[in-house]
Amino acid sequence: MDNALYVGLSHQMVLRREMDIIANNIANLDTNGFKVESLMQKTDPAYPAATFSAPKPVKFVAADGVARDFGQGILVKTGAPLDMAVEGQGLFQVQGPNGPRFTRDGRFTTDPTGKLVTQGGLAVLDEGGGEIIIDAEKGQVAIGPDGSMSQGNERVGKIGMFVFANAGALEKSGDNLYRNTSNLAAEKAEKANLRQGFLESSNVKPVLEITRMVEVSRAYEKTAKMIDSQADLSRRAVERLGRVQ
Repeated sequence: MDNALYVGLSHQMVLRREMDIIANNIANLDTNGFKVESLMQKTDPAYPAATFSAPKPVKFVAADGVARDFGQGILVKTGAPLDMAVEGQGLFQVQGPNGPRFTRDGRFTTDPTGKLVTQGGLAVLDEGGGEIIIDAEKGQVAIGPDGSMSQGNERVGKIGMFVFANAGALEKSGDNLYRNTSNLAAEKAEKANLRQGFLESSNVKPVLEITRMVEVSRAYEKTAKMIDSQADLSRRAVERLGRVQ
């Protein structure tokens, strides 16, 4: 019966992790470009020293990574000339302290030198991986659907929009950024469109996340009751064994 307790505890550990992910989704409901996440689960077979009549192997519950939905969020019009949103599959590339990073958060601005940067001060890169410099004295920037930037008749650069053949190559690195953890190279997002003066909201569906939270909470409670029942059975068995002896 101890095996049932361990299986129940493994399930509770996974449920707690899943609850943390759901809470993080809800917390980022208003984070531009945030992508909703969910926990994947798997069975983890193990061979205890003795299982008696229990199934062999005993199958514990384990987390199997975090799935991320890169589906499109709603585009919200801001009118700010340096606010940008990717429509379709694509990511902006920025220069992180330890290499390039990728994001869907298009809240851009310029630093004192005119360099296009994120809210955190990271340089936004063009399609060739170079920095983009904007001269404020040349007027407002116009940005085309393909990312081409111009001031009047002068071309400034072209915002890079990239995609990965396997989105699983991306791992969160903080500040709403992703890093490439594989050997896959980022490809140009040919089918993506850039919308100037818009921001992409998160694709979190609050009603769905709250429903998931309730389901996980109930599953946790049911598992706790099962563990209590098994512990009570073990206690009674020990008591009866003591009386027989």
